[in-house]
Amino acid sequence: MAIGVSSSCLYPLSPCESLEILGKLGIHTSEVFINSPSEMTSEYAKKLNALRKEYGIGILALHPFTSFAETVMLFSEYKQRFTDTLEYYKTIFETTAMLGAKITVIHGSRLPGKISDEEYFERFSKMVEEGRNFGITVAQENVHNHFSQNPEFMKKMREQLGSDFSMVMDIKQARRAGFDPMEFASEFAKEIVHVHLSDHDGMHDCMPPLTGNFDFGKLFETMKNADYSGGYVIELYRHNFGSPDELLAAKLQLDAISK
Repeated sequence: MAIGVSSSCLYPLSPCESLEILGKLGIHTSEVFINSPSEMTSEYAKKLNALRKEYGIGILALHPFTSFAETVMLFSEYKQRFTDTLEYYKTIFETTAMLGAKITVIHGSRLPGKISDEEYFERFSKMVEEGRNFGITVAQENVHNHFSQNPEFMKKMREQLGSDFSMVMDIKQARRAGFDPMEFASEFAKEIVHVHLSDHDGMHDCMPPLTGNFDFGKLFETMKNADYSGGYVIELYRHNFGSPDELLAAKLQLDAISK
């Protein structure tokens, strides 16, 4: 079970700059957050792969910069825009594969949305199918202010997609939406393929792991009992911690708890 750190923790540094810092810290597992179109090219992927090789970093997932536009580009009433955007997402899936990652993270539609749940699921299924052509799992993240923030929506999505349903669980996003992260972990343990780690307390909803009140031991035990084989990455915003050394310290403490 790998525990790492997302490159997004160091934003607005570029993915290459972030990966090099993580590599120098001795962190060998990551998720890459792509921030612009030029970083979705084979040339940029070669630069990231050179850093992966130099520091021995395994990349679990790719998080595309297009998440902010998925409501309009993928899940609007305008069907042709979905068709055209799906062609672009093939580039995202290809880049994911080039980096040796297996998961592309999708936020989906913000609330209230313009299409039915059934249409949402049909379009997501087409994305899953295209991702599979590249050896990629297209996974729905639970995200605050999105349809996916609600466990009931995710249950319905699982029912409709069957074995094509995969989930990225994000602790801070569940917290912000007013749901217990463990509700997602317990209900979807068999479908979760990737986990974003953070902590929280009564005043803050995104903190370095083990500085708040979240029970990481319970999370790891729940996932272990479900035979979870995916990874975990710490995903914070840059203002949530001081030195990058804090990311390494949190990762090492989580390693100890997860054993």
